[in-house]
Amino acid sequence: MIELELTSLAHGGDAVGHYQGQAIFVPFAIPGEIARVEIVQNKSRYARARLIELVRASPHRGQPRCPHAPPHGHCGGCQWQHIAYPAQLRFKENIVQEQLQRLGGLANPPMQPILPSPTPWLYRNHIEFSTTPEGTLGFFDTTGRRVTPIDECHIIEPALADVFDALDFDLPELARLSLRKGSADDDVMLIFETKNDEPPDLETDLPLSAALMLENGEVVSLFGNLHVEFQIANFRFQISPGTFFQVNTPQAETLVRIVKEFLDLAGGETVLDAYCGAGLFSAALAEKAGHVIGIEESPSACDDFERNLSEADNISLFEGKVSDALPEISDKLDAAVLDPPRGGCEPGALDALIAKQPRRIAFVSCDPATLARDLGQLSSAGYRVERVQPVDIFPQTFHIETCVKLALA
Repeated sequence: MIELELTSLAHGGDAVGHYQGQAIFVPFAIPGEIARVEIVQNKSRYARARLIELVRASPHRGQPRCPHAPPHGHCGGCQWQHIAYPAQLRFKENIVQEQLQRLGGLANPPMQPILPSPTPWLYRNHIEFSTTPEGTLGFFDTTGRRVTPIDECHIIEPALADVFDALDFDLPELARLSLRKGSADDDVMLIFETKNDEPPDLETDLPLSAALMLENGEVVSLFGNLHVEFQIANFRFQISPGTFFQVNTPQAETLVRIVKEFLDLAGGETVLDAYCGAGLFSAALAEKAGHVIGIEESPSACDDFERNLSEADNISLFEGKVSDALPEISDKLDAAVLDPPRGGCEPGALDALIAKQPRRIAFVSCDPATLARDLGQLSSAGYRVERVQPVDIFPQTFHIETCVKLALA
């Protein structure tokens, strides 16, 4: 047991203090606080500790809205409900800057103030529940090892909360259940994953759709539609159960606006949309571009992309890894947008992009550490980071979306 002053927040959400030359990571503490903590894991260069008692609380500390949220509950879905929202935003800006400096080698990244979510609560259009051994819905706890049951959630959209409240079934073979909602409140889908691929026996009076996701990735419709529909700017996107889409609908529109601004197309350019998903950025860029080339590995997303953009005659789609598809494309690229998964660009992808020498790049990332790593490679290849724009898509959590504008020096 030690007394510790917390001085910063680390990527991953833990507060950090130092004791006898060792960094101590403490979940659910806030920089500026003094706390009594118990060391629970001790390594040579760092240790992890459990918050026992606050000696001096931060003025940014608030009461979590959800009874399942730490420090009183054990749900691992939200990590920062104990931090007031304005402070969450400042901490996220600091984390992005620190990661770009330390891991990306950017001495003075051109940071812009983070763009807050229109609402810090009730914003998620997609949520995935796991199940306890008894079949009760919940989320993995703060250790990531056990599922803690929940009976309310304060970050999902109200229409999803209403459906969750109305759920009443006994499905011991249920492995996971996802809820997705389109732009309309009555466009809700339940996506079941069972331990034996057997469809659940369901009856409901609710206006929703349901599907079964099989272990091999195939999707079986149980009733209703096999997609939800989003209206983003002037475009409609049909999203299937297995396709990724941004979980904060208003902030998805913000990302589209930023990417268009960063690439600043004059008209007629050839633009790469790498990790293009269901076509969120391609649709907007095709209005000015001469040719948009999408690359996407997910078969489900490729199907959605082709359906969503079927009326555009200046878009091509390649299914596969960016590292495999891009070297096969002979077109000269004027600009590119990258939106890789949390792990960042796979090996070889940036090498292939650098070989194409696009003059402008808009890089969209949901992980500051892998973003910093990838920006370091692009900077070494002659790209200049001109603007760093964090966007808060995930309030109440440590997750951060960031858009970066790069230009070939």
